[in-house]
Amino acid sequence: MLLALPFAVLAGLVSFASPCVLPLVPGYLGYVTGMAGATTGTSSGATGGAAPARLADAGRGRMLAGMGLFVLGFTVVFVALGVLAGSLGASLLRASDVVTRVLGVVVVLLGLSFAGWLPVGQRERRLHLAPRAGLWGAPLLGVVFGLGWVPCIGPTLIAVYTLALDEASAGRGAALAVAYCLGLGLPFVLVALAFERSTRVLRVLRDHRVLLMRAGGVVLVLVGLALVTGVWAAWTQSLQGLVGGFETVV
Repeated sequence: MLLALPFAVLAGLVSFASPCVLPLVPGYLGYVTGMAGATTGTSSGATGGAAPARLADAGRGRMLAGMGLFVLGFTVVFVALGVLAGSLGASLLRASDVVTRVLGVVVVLLGLSFAGWLPVGQRERRLHLAPRAGLWGAPLLGVVFGLGWVPCIGPTLIAVYTLALDEASAGRGAALAVAYCLGLGLPFVLVALAFERSTRVLRVLRDHRVLLMRAGGVVLVLVGLALVTGVWAAWTQSLQGLVGGFETVV
């Protein structure tokens, strides 16, 4: 878990910076604050002009509440899937070594696809549903995001669930999912908290999206190779011994 939790947070951050999430952040913000009309054209990645000004007029508290409810919505979905992955891992405990190595190969392939080095998986697929705009619709929009954007952010998410399978525990699967949602959801909340400043940061991230995707893909490939070769298990055992020794001294 000491290795898996930081990776899950990093995977969430990489997912936020992906081309299928980052350009739509202003649109999400407008929708959950009930100002969907103020974000017309933001789906193409625009973050300047009158739309940010109108969003700023909505009030920081409302934006923060809307984004918080949105994050809560997709967290419920991802944590439920994390519990399922951890429980499934517990039932496959006897064959955990084989399952981990096979899933490691999958993570390597997903990493190559995420970085744009494989033609498979480059097509964007997501569920298109539009709940009612405003704070009441924010959690539902988060649920829709959690269900519909899985094919889009799948490489990073599947890598996290692979680690949940390896942990073979429903509780640890939930913890890894929460860590992933922290990495994915915290930037959303920060954007709502400081919208006027964050638009510049979003623009920089968008301009470097290819580099970010390739860096994230490389991380996924390295984790996948660690799972395939057994290095991940060795690291885990070493850390368990280190923590156990520390607790004995204390």
